[in-house]
Amino acid sequence: MDDYYDRVYEIVAQIPKGKVTTYGAIARFLGIASGARMVGYALNNTGETNIPAHRVVNRNGELTGRAHFPDDTMRERLQQEGVTFVDEYQIDIEAHFWDPTKKE
Repeated sequence: MDDYYDRVYEIVAQIPKGKVTTYGAIARFLGIASGARMVGYALNNTGETNIPAHRVVNRNGELTGRAHFPDDTMRERLQQEGVTFVDEYQIDIEAHFWDPTKKE
């Protein structure tokens, strides 16, 4: 399990500022198409690291991981990076999506 988590962290660390990806995109990149939930588990266990977990959202662009951040930190960090929102907790996924298979 630790190896899988490390692979998730490696991908998340590559997401550029101002971009987001989805749990499912990471899982597919790692070869586990139905492993989106596993990506979420990995990100919930990052602890106090420099992994930019705030840049991972669900397939609709919703900040489903925000409960694991103090206050409204997830949203605030994304806004500081220039990510735009279509709703209070939903980003403009089309404008900000980063595909791990097409690393920039």
